[in-house]
Parts: sequence; structure tokens; C-alpha cells
Amino acid sequence: MNTAARQLEDLGSRIAALQSGSGSASVLSNEARASADLLGALPPRYAEVLLNLLDRLESSALFSEESCSFSQKDLLDNLQVWVDKARGQLVS
Repeated sequence: MNTAARQLEDLGSRIAALQSGSGSASVLSNEARASADLLGALPPRYAEVLLNLLDRLESSALFSEESCSFSQKDLLDNLQVWVDKARGQLVS
């Protein structure tokens, strides 16, 4: 498995952990931002979308669910969609 694919799988695992109630949004964000091989292997728009989602996820982690305009569950769902689409890009 190449480095980009490994980074994508690690990212997917971090998202799944957060969705199940464990893990850390900041660890996910830091790992995703450091995934240079993955981001380099994808079209530039993917990095832009990922960074936007991560910014919103980090913001949502600072507040309780009720006081934040970003739903952490929705953001994690969107990150999972991003991972699925990125996987398709890496395969093609």
C-alpha cells in the first residue's frame, strides 16, 4: 500500500473512532493536515474541501453541540464522504 493510500485509511479510521465516541478531533485534524502524500496525490480541490471541513470540525470541538453552528456529527459524515471520494480518486 502506498503512503497516500495508507494516510487515507488512517484518516478513515480516525473519523470512524470519532463517530463511535472515541478519539480526538484535534488528533484527526493534525493528522489530516500532515498527510502531504495524500493531499499531493489528489486534485487541489480536495485539499481545499478537507481543510474547510477540518476548520469547522475544530470550531465545533470548542463548543457544546447546542452552542455551535456546526454539527460535529454532520461534519464527520461529510469527512467520511470526502474519504470515500478521495479513495475513488486514488484508485482511478
